[in-house]
Amino acid sequence: MTMPSTSHENAARERDRERGSFATTSTEDSDLGFGRVVANTARGRFLTRAGQPTARKLGLRGARTGRAYLAALGATWRDFLVWTVGIVLLVNGLFALAYRSLGPGALSGSDTLGLDDPFLAALVYSVSIFTTTGVDGMHAVGAAAHSLTVVQALLGPLVGMIIAGLVIARLTRPRAELRFSDSVVIAPYEGGRGLMFRFVNESMSELTNVHAAVYVTWLETIDGVRERNFHRLTLERDDVAFFPLHWTVVHPLTADSPLRGVTPERLRDGDAEILILVTAHEETFSTRISVRHSYTWEDVTWDARFASIFIESMDEALAIDVERLSRLDRLPEGSTRLAPAAEGPMVP
Repeated sequence: MTMPSTSHENAARERDRERGSFATTSTEDSDLGFGRVVANTARGRFLTRAGQPTARKLGLRGARTGRAYLAALGATWRDFLVWTVGIVLLVNGLFALAYRSLGPGALSGSDTLGLDDPFLAALVYSVSIFTTTGVDGMHAVGAAAHSLTVVQALLGPLVGMIIAGLVIARLTRPRAELRFSDSVVIAPYEGGRGLMFRFVNESMSELTNVHAAVYVTWLETIDGVRERNFHRLTLERDDVAFFPLHWTVVHPLTADSPLRGVTPERLRDGDAEILILVTAHEETFSTRISVRHSYTWEDVTWDARFASIFIESMDEALAIDVERLSRLDRLPEGSTRLAPAAEGPMVP
């Protein structure tokens, strides 16, 4: 269902036509889905540096379970294993306390294990039941202890299946591991200036048909009204067929650029944020993947350019050092802070 346009939105479209095609404001077809009203009332960045939306949806059923599942899929293997082992030990520790609360006679045969600590003996019994491995010579005594043993014997395999399912999902989930440069650089480019950042594929799987879309959102004063607008930035090239090494994405700052004449003060005053969407074909699972990233005005580096990332290899093949991805070469002060006259007047 399409809602009727408001007079404010119609006025915004009229201003777009008057300002030219390079000016893309936050109308219903260029606000990236955030919505015009929301974009102008929101404070702070729209995406985290890792590309996750900062917006929240409340009142969803099963939201906590869904977030826990996605967190388990997105965590590093180290964090996943630490949390898994920690949760299993915590559950078994609680069961061990429950066995101990039933009294010293709830578990019998601990002396055959050579364990003098009652809690440690209960923990060993709990783990053996939880993992269905069993422990020789130790057994539950009484209806309460046996009931607790039955519950744990049923819970253990269920938790094991959940962990196994998460491991399989992590192994079979197509995902891109793109590393972006620490900063965006305003560097010399073809006699003028260009906004640049670069990224590399850290995964062993190959990516092809990689496409990048870059947007900037900032506050502009139009007809005396301060409002947040969105602009899609025209790139030197917005796609590559093969992606074996790295890609330096460049937006030339020309007279048609929404960032023409930009200065560090203008980015700061406009609370600028650069939003990036990268899509690619992942060959291992033959599927399409997408990665988001974000920079704020504080992440923009001036009077610098990216240093070479290429290194020499023994077999004379093309090679790069990923650790050099964010390395910069400093330029004389004022090299890119000052806009060339060819860029035209700065956007208000």
